[in-house]
Amino acid sequence: MSGLSRLEKTLFRLEAQRACLAWAFAEIADRPGFVLELGLGLGRTYDHLRRHLPGRDILVFDRVNVAHADCQPTADQLVLGEIEETLPALHGRIAGKVVLANSDLGSFDRESNLAVAAMSARLLPPVMAAGGIIMSDLPLELDGFTEVPLPAGAREGRYYLYRRN
Repeated sequence: MSGLSRLEKTLFRLEAQRACLAWAFAEIADRPGFVLELGLGLGRTYDHLRRHLPGRDILVFDRVNVAHADCQPTADQLVLGEIEETLPALHGRIAGKVVLANSDLGSFDRESNLAVAAMSARLLPPVMAAGGIIMSDLPLELDGFTEVPLPAGAREGRYYLYRRN
């Protein structure tokens, strides 16, 4: 039996995500702007964001809120509904003002991942600030962005970093 188990894939993805977030926090420390989280899930990443970026405007997008009770975004941070509809609806407020976006929408379904990656690649560029960083658990094809090498502690193929040119 070859390849990684699902447990190993999840562990390596989470390790990579944590390393990428630490790198991104340093990169945006002196830059004003919004932080986006696409995919609230159980709220673990949102909890990490709010603890490491106090006072930062964080907007969290998902279809439903199933986050742990201690990982709940405030009402003004949480945007529920289909991301394809809710993110474009906020363009007037956030277009060109997002310094960090984390797209954590992948699954173990290849076809779904292709569709989600295409959606993220279409919806995120219009809201990103110059030099803004997109983190993704899926590889993205982004015009006007440069792929950034992963920081130490992040295994190749588990997370992806892009910076707006």
